[in-house]
This record gives sequence, C-alpha cells and structure tokens, in this order.
Amino acid sequence: MKETLRHVEQMVDSSPVVDVTETFQRWQELLAELKAKIDARFELRRDPSTEPLESYGSHPDGPGGRLAAFTGPEVDWMVHSWLGDPKAGFANLHLTVWLGPQVRVPHLGIALLVWPEGWFYLDSVPRVNLPADGGYYEPLNEQWLAVRQEYPELEWFTSRAGFIRASLSPTAQCYSFPRSDRLLGLVHRLTHEHVDRWLRWVDGAEPVPGPERAGLAATDLAIRRNIAERDPANVMGVRYFGRETTDRLVRGLWGGDRVLPRPGA
Repeated sequence: MKETLRHVEQMVDSSPVVDVTETFQRWQELLAELKAKIDARFELRRDPSTEPLESYGSHPDGPGGRLAAFTGPEVDWMVHSWLGDPKAGFANLHLTVWLGPQVRVPHLGIALLVWPEGWFYLDSVPRVNLPADGGYYEPLNEQWLAVRQEYPELEWFTSRAGFIRASLSPTAQCYSFPRSDRLLGLVHRLTHEHVDRWLRWVDGAEPVPGPERAGLAATDLAIRRNIAERDPANVMGVRYFGRETTDRLVRGLWGGDRVLPRPGA
C-alpha cells in the first residue's frame, strides 16, 4: 500500500483546478444521513456561539463554509461543518461527536476531503490509555486489516505532525484515493457502519462513577482543543478567510466560545 507524507496544502497546490461540486454534494448528503442517525438518538441543542457561522465566505462564487455545534445531556460538543471552494477543487467536511463524561465510549470522528482526489478519516477517538484499557479496538482490527488488503488503490495518509499521529487510534482509517464509484461506495459503507457501531457502544456502556467524571471531562476538552488548534490543515482556513476568521472557526471546533454549559457541569 502506498503512503503520502504531504501536507494538505501541498496536495492541493500540486493538483489541477477541478470543479468537485458533485463529490462535495455527495459528501454533504452522506454526512446528513449520518447526522440524522445521531439526532435520533440524542437530545441536542445548537450552541448560540456558532449561529453566526451558519454561512460565511462567498460560496458558491468563491470560498465559503458553515460550522454548527451542538450540545446536550449526553453530548459535550458535536460539530457538523464544511469549509472550502468546491468549484476550485477543495472542500473539507466534518462530523464529530464528543461525548459527555457519563460514559467512556470513544468519541466519534469523521472527516471527508476532496482536493480534488478523495480523502477520508474515520476513528473512535481514544479517551483512555489504550495499552491499559483498549477493549473497544481489538474487535475492529479485522476490518481495519481487510480494508488495507482489499483496496490497494487507497493511499495511507501519514500526518507530518507528530501530535496528530499520536491522536489516532490503532484502527483509524485515514486514506486518500482516486474518486471512483467503488471507493466512494466504500467510504459510504464504512461511515455508516462506524456510526451504527458507535451508537450501539453508547447504548451498551457502563456509567462512569460520579467522582471520576470531572477528570474525564477535563481530559476530553484538552484533547479536543489540542486537535483543533494544532491541525496542520488550519492553514487552508487562513488562506481562504484570514487569521481572525480561522481562529474563530477553530474555537468553534473545540467550544472556545460556547454559551451552553457542558453536560454534568
């Protein structure tokens, strides 16, 4: 299997300018399907801090985006967002759910990219020391191996940032690929399986003892903030919208401007 060590901006800058609106819309529809499953399970309310980010930029005439974040009794922070300029060959879409401290189920991480090739990231974001307590991950290992063996067209994406590599679980899916129907179909299948499995984990989870919840919530927030602020792909936001807007978007990803209280607070 091939591997890439390029930054996102290097991938974009070395690629032809291609209108990827069709794939972008396909990604949007996929995330809407997945979000509907999550909405059906949890009580969620949009945090007012993200309402001004409902639409920014000049899409469809140029770069633009949307960022909506939600919280609720069981969900600390859910982000449904996109950023980019699909007509010029780039779009980055996210659906992430950071659970409250009532359970230790891994958080849900999904990112889809078109640059103009395809790219996807799926992970069960760890909340524990995996060598000490990694019970959620071993059952996923066979699927992880099967994807690598059965889809040689995929190109493993290795971040040049050590922190980002450290944030991945051992069963993370993180690949770039040619935009064929076969591989777009693979992403559709894997993302739906990923969300369905995660919802089953939530429903079957043992509650975290009350005295341990504050520490878990603090760790969750530190991880979420670090991932948002140290993501090398933030450079694309600066390129399109400038530093001030990008900093606001990054705060939206981790909840830096949140208005509603965290669950259990």
